[in-house]
Amino acid sequence: MTKGISYQQTLDFLFTQLPMYQRQGASAYKKDLSNTIALCEALGNPQHGFKSVHLAGTNGKGTTAHTIASVLQEAGFKTALHTSPHLKDFRERIKINGEMVSEEFVVDFVESNQDVIKELEPSFFEITVVMAFEYFKQQEVDIAIIETGMGGRLDSTNVINPLVSAITAIGLDHMKFLGNDLVSIASEKAGIVKKETPVVLYDFKKSEVKEVFLEKAKKTNSFVNDLSESYQIIKEENTISLASEHIDLTNINPAIKGDYYLSNLPVALEVIHELRNQGFNVDENCIKQGIQNVVTNTGLKGRWQILQNNPYVFADVGHNADGIKVILNQLSNMSYLDLHIVWGSVNDKDINEIFDLLPSDAFYYFCESNIPRALPLSDLLEIGKQRKLQYQGIKDVNEALKEARAKANPQDVIWVGGSTFVVAELDEL
Repeated sequence: MTKGISYQQTLDFLFTQLPMYQRQGASAYKKDLSNTIALCEALGNPQHGFKSVHLAGTNGKGTTAHTIASVLQEAGFKTALHTSPHLKDFRERIKINGEMVSEEFVVDFVESNQDVIKELEPSFFEITVVMAFEYFKQQEVDIAIIETGMGGRLDSTNVINPLVSAITAIGLDHMKFLGNDLVSIASEKAGIVKKETPVVLYDFKKSEVKEVFLEKAKKTNSFVNDLSESYQIIKEENTISLASEHIDLTNINPAIKGDYYLSNLPVALEVIHELRNQGFNVDENCIKQGIQNVVTNTGLKGRWQILQNNPYVFADVGHNADGIKVILNQLSNMSYLDLHIVWGSVNDKDINEIFDLLPSDAFYYFCESNIPRALPLSDLLEIGKQRKLQYQGIKDVNEALKEARAKANPQDVIWVGGSTFVVAELDEL
């Protein structure tokens, strides 16, 4: 890189010169914190310059992180948010009060740290995480909500000392890196549990996964906020009511319409409760408004995002077995004539496991996202043939959706999904 480069040139450098897991897959994954620690030290350890909340999990951590941020914004706190991957704009990963980091900061950060980047050769995710930390420190945020990228123990975000840690649902995903069973994956996620720091757990019931987190909390002398049977959520047609020992809210119209949001919501609310215990003034109206305004407050995209009605078209980034099961369950409770599925995937998923779940009577429009990690369209066409599905192949997701709309009746449903990157390439998102 040279001095005086543009924002687009900076992005080109980040995307093409640094290894990026989301695009390349396993070859870009670095199972080590040494680069992150060295980068932080070179910048004076910005991760210690702000208060934070840390989230890990397989499913739900994105919506949980955005909900916590939205509630805190409603309460008047200058709230930072670090999430991944981005859908439309790299700067979605780094936000304060819903506003993306400036292009100028991204350029200046990369330019001013060229020497250490050249020396350490960090991954895309490593440099992005440290960029976020430096931005949050410089902007003197009140609190930052930090979502892990993958795993927890060796995730680049795991150099912070949060006020609260939280674990969302655990499932079989990224098994090549995190382990072949739920206990192994949970052990990696448990790496974010810090000494004498409260940890909020998803409602794991009585399970081996729950025991992993309880054991880690015991070793670190961390208080556990266990959600088992502590929340009552009642869903009506367009609203929900929720109650626990310390909250009672009715007639909430959540911005996120996916049913999976209801199982993630208690984690977000218990994190808020822990922050209230630590002096953050957040009243029940802020909580209600935060849930209702999460999309407008934080810019969240791709979570049961309704694109139109008649036919009902929605896009969702759920892409592993557990996420897809929840979507299918919600579809089973909806009234419609036919289901049209615009679908693409990545090449490191167990695609047969996914198609064992997907309905055989839907009409499929197979597509391929524009990343090296995409599953080739030809592979999806072969699956359609082997499983005797109704299908056609249209490589571009926007053209595939156009075709689905042309074929669908007003009483039908069109679901766009299978991969974060397929959803990200939708023009109308």
